[in-house]
Amino acid sequence: MKIIRLLLVDDEEDFRATLAARLKRRNLDISDVASGEDALELLKQKSFDIAIVDIKMPGMDGIETLRHIKKIDPLMEVILLTGHASIEAGIEGIKSGAYDYVIKPCNIDALLDKIEDAHRRRFIEEGHAKEPAQDKK
Repeated sequence: MKIIRLLLVDDEEDFRATLAARLKRRNLDISDVASGEDALELLKQKSFDIAIVDIKMPGMDGIETLRHIKKIDPLMEVILLTGHASIEAGIEGIKSGAYDYVIKPCNIDALLDKIEDAHRRRFIEEGHAKEPAQDKK
């Protein structure tokens, strides 16, 4: 399976750095930024398969970032990060085109499952006849 290119967008530096490091150890190609604005700038330079975007960020929030991402790359799958108090925002995000949402703090294995499912969906939507081969774990 080709390496999944993932964009992580979260304003909480410690959380973002820890999550990025954990995902890198699982052979994902991670780029991380601290804001929706930075994410959109990076998307002008590099393409990604999936974005993980925190909903609550100063400036451009996660829902607005999601909408801009979908305009730039309609096939990019977006997984939203939300706190317990904002599950409604996660549901709003799905209505706006997000693949799914996870509640922070998130279980890394559950997040990886969602990432792999989202990657399969993107692969199929791009018009490939078969799903990507699975890595042996």
